[in-house]
Amino acid sequence: MPVTAMIFLGVFLAIFAILDIILLVSLLAPGDERNQIIAWKASSLTLLGTVGSLILEVIENFVRAQPMSINPFVHLEVIAIIYFIFLLYYRKRYGG
Repeated sequence: MPVTAMIFLGVFLAIFAILDIILLVSLLAPGDERNQIIAWKASSLTLLGTVGSLILEVIENFVRAQPMSINPFVHLEVIAIIYFIFLLYYRKRYGG
């Protein structure tokens, strides 16, 4: 594998690790009511997006008659990205 590809993948892995840490810290950090509402709304929409994507994948695999093949690493990173986007949106909307 070329060195540039390894560096690119390493940077992506570092970004995803940071997103996962942000996800965990924002969910576990105590705060005032405004911060709890922001985390609650971001969490609920992330759950909705995750469930929606899983339903679409189940339907697709059922139609194609394929076994389920979900990569947990990719699934975790998609959840972290969705959560981070909604967290930024609600922090901007409600201030924070």
